[in-house]
Amino acid sequence: MKKSKAKIIVPLLVTAGISGCGKAVEQNPNIIIIYADDIGFGDFSCNGATAISTPNVDRLAEEGIRFTNAHSTSSVSTPSRYGLLTGQYPWRKEGTGIAAGNAGMIIRPEQYTMADMLHDAGYVTGAVGKWHLGLGDKTGTQDWNGTVTPGLKDIGFDYSYIMAATGDRVPCVFIENGKVDGLDPSDPIEVSYEKPFEGEPTGKDNPELLKMHPSHGHDQAIVNGISRIGYMKGGKAALWKDEDIADTITEKALGFISENKDRPFFLYLGTNDIHVPRVPHERFAGKSGMGARGDALLSFDETVGRVTAHLEDLGILDNTLIILSSDNGPVVDDGYADMAWELLGSHKPWGEFRGGKYSAFEAGTRVPMIVCWSQTEKGKVSDALLSHIDIFASLAELTGAELPEGSAPDSRSALKTLLGEDECGRDYIIEQNLNSTLSVLDSQGWKYIMPSRGAAVEKYTKTELGNSMQEQLYRISGDDMYEDTDLTAGHPDEAARLRTILENEMKK
Repeated sequence: MKKSKAKIIVPLLVTAGISGCGKAVEQNPNIIIIYADDIGFGDFSCNGATAISTPNVDRLAEEGIRFTNAHSTSSVSTPSRYGLLTGQYPWRKEGTGIAAGNAGMIIRPEQYTMADMLHDAGYVTGAVGKWHLGLGDKTGTQDWNGTVTPGLKDIGFDYSYIMAATGDRVPCVFIENGKVDGLDPSDPIEVSYEKPFEGEPTGKDNPELLKMHPSHGHDQAIVNGISRIGYMKGGKAALWKDEDIADTITEKALGFISENKDRPFFLYLGTNDIHVPRVPHERFAGKSGMGARGDALLSFDETVGRVTAHLEDLGILDNTLIILSSDNGPVVDDGYADMAWELLGSHKPWGEFRGGKYSAFEAGTRVPMIVCWSQTEKGKVSDALLSHIDIFASLAELTGAELPEGSAPDSRSALKTLLGEDECGRDYIIEQNLNSTLSVLDSQGWKYIMPSRGAAVEKYTKTELGNSMQEQLYRISGDDMYEDTDLTAGHPDEAARLRTILENEMKK
């Protein structure tokens, strides 16, 4: 599809002040999406956690709407982010699996994105933090020592300060508007996901150099005493310091907000917390009592608090719509021996649900979600069925942008749901696990998982993936939220109904 401008229509003007994140507003709101990494439904105290306290997240929930039935499109990072920013289910497009650090752009410049839409609607657009959707034209062809192109400016972002992929993947540098921040030209960067660089130590061959040891994989290039996925050479002056990643991301986000406080802005804020390797700043280290994973939750909570406090200091909190959620469900040991399981104690990152990151079971995609704005009812809890796929179209309706034909094909406006006016939400949503096994969940809590050949358990994290050669049917409702009883045999009509929905979606 050739990218074209959105048609701008009369925007939604809000004049009635109600109790919420602020007071009355008279123009389209600023928009901030805080997209956490690997934080589960049960990781926040507002969702029932008692072993950890997240007061800033809780405060946001007290001032807005907390959703209990919100879902990412996938139980892994790259496809979830793709679905959010394009409004297209990631399973419809090849190449949307977990991206390497040197992957080419998965969202192509010709695709119309959420950032394109908001830019065309008069917003200044920015992306700060974790990206993990590829850069450059093709895998392994990036010019890390010049300008990486195509880049985020080609898909609607006016400003970007990002990590190319994840904290455990090279290159371990920040990239600002397509250029590596702080790079010394005399020490060029080289990146490979195929073979190591001669003379460069690796976690596999040089474990004595490590301050954090891998539990599985993650034994290639060593950066800051931590071995990563992939190989890297050079760029020493530009390397991030893991303890400072959260602060760097937060400060860049605050800078973008300050610079654009007098005009409508959209900020996509992808935090690194709580993805591995978890190396919290010293002000959090040891404070949670749950090791690095718990400490990283405290770090994330501080980021939320700093953003909201900054908005308040600038006098623009009243007119800023904040959407806080996570890209997928939780994982405890995801590759580093950080004592996460041993120190977990009574804490249940998955809440009352089965599975976690990578899984087709509910904890893989049922994620925490809070929406706060002056037009949201204060302290409301919504059980409405909601998918991240619909945020795109919802923001289009909010800002008065008419989407070009063919854009955001799977997104449907859920603006009334986001604002708490609709208690039901979607009739059904489609979800995807690590193996691209699809499932459908309806508003009555019936869930169907399609047959697949994938492994039943992820061999490293020990997460139940929900894969089976047999179709599965569960009812997630009331006191029975854990998918432990397959109801296919007893409810064949429900299985057939949901199977038909899924088959029809797959034909589109």
